[in-house]
Amino acid sequence: MRNLEPILIFLTVAEMGSFTRAADSLGIQKGRASTAVRKLEEDIGVRLLHRTTRSVQLTEDGCAFHARARDLLAEVDDLHSMFAGDRVALRGRLRVDLPTEVARTTIMPALPDFMATHPELELEVSSTDRQVDLVQEGFDCVLRLGPVGDETLIARPLGQLRMVNAASPAYLARHGVPRSLDDLQRQEHRTIHFSTMPGARPIGWEYPDGDTYATLHLPGALRVNSAQTYEAAAVAGLGLIQAPLLGIGPYLQSGALVEIIPDFRRRALPVSLVVAHRGNLSRRVRAFMKWIEDVLTPYLE
Repeated sequence: MRNLEPILIFLTVAEMGSFTRAADSLGIQKGRASTAVRKLEEDIGVRLLHRTTRSVQLTEDGCAFHARARDLLAEVDDLHSMFAGDRVALRGRLRVDLPTEVARTTIMPALPDFMATHPELELEVSSTDRQVDLVQEGFDCVLRLGPVGDETLIARPLGQLRMVNAASPAYLARHGVPRSLDDLQRQEHRTIHFSTMPGARPIGWEYPDGDTYATLHLPGALRVNSAQTYEAAAVAGLGLIQAPLLGIGPYLQSGALVEIIPDFRRRALPVSLVVAHRGNLSRRVRAFMKWIEDVLTPYLE
């Protein structure tokens, strides 16, 4: 292959799922994008994309090629700037995924400074509480709460988010303020169940038990799959929650929520920056990871 343009076009088409959108993003004609990808497939001898009238999706070979191609362009980007250091501005697109509540309460308020520092950087932020597929969905970096189960990924642990037990004043007025685990059952407290997986078994009320943690199964008629909905339900007086201080801190400060039984908090939640398995990360990815680590440090144990 004589140059890297076909690879860049392929990556853009794969990540946007459309030749039209990719061509618009790159400032070229749709026909040129289609021709470049078709010739790339001919050069390497495999089909990279499934094409229909409505969508474009990676084939199995396309997924593998996509991961290596992203690494290649990242290395080229580093090669161009290896002797320039900070004198060369960060350019290009950066795709990241953040938990919804972390994005809303912490990252977005701090983001203007990062964007002002790197005005030529294009940032695409996905915000979801599910675990995304970094390679299949084309993310450069993901902020993940909880354990990282995929051993093929590279995780940089940042610390742990402090958890808080909380309820609204109206709810506590009806059920009483629990002072112990026994009170949770004696006063017939109810919890709001949280799970990002539909139909999953409720996790239960977690609490420290010696050197480990145990679970108390409390009743609850409401189950949600969004951190924001989880908090809103608690503010509405629908039950008890166990949530990161990072998200519900403002509610505690305003009095909309009240902390309860602080000696029986859920275990702190691990926080990690996760990237796909690759030897080198582009300067823009490294810069973003360093910045987000600095932003989150005050909230970590």
